[in-house]
Amino acid sequence: MSDNKEIKSFLGTGWSFPPQFLDSTQGIRMSSDEEDIAESIYILLTTIPGERIMMPEYGCDLHSQVFKNIDPNTLTTMEDLIATAILYFEPRVRLESIDFDTSEQMEGKLSISITYEIKGVNSRRNMVYPFYMIEGTDL
Repeated sequence: MSDNKEIKSFLGTGWSFPPQFLDSTQGIRMSSDEEDIAESIYILLTTIPGERIMMPEYGCDLHSQVFKNIDPNTLTTMEDLIATAILYFEPRVRLESIDFDTSEQMEGKLSISITYEIKGVNSRRNMVYPFYMIEGTDL
């Protein structure tokens, strides 16, 4: 078996998020493999459907849940929104679980833990997405 980089090369390489310019000789910072997938999922969760002109269906409608009470109905709706978005727009992963940490709900923050397996390499990954239920203030 040869270099492990060859095995995972199908996972992709793209611009890092947020885009970062290194210098005039190196160009823009790129992300590859697992890092590229994690950044892709983050972009998917933060994109509102309709934001992308050429892909109006792309995104996750989490913003519709911003001012809702954190109850089982809201959490189930959010879980379905995330699972559907990942199913349709991130074919490189198999979603394993979505868990919610409501310990900071009084501060307006909900932590969403997403566990997924990268297809083809059987690598299990986890990311935590902070979702703010109320808008920020200076108070």
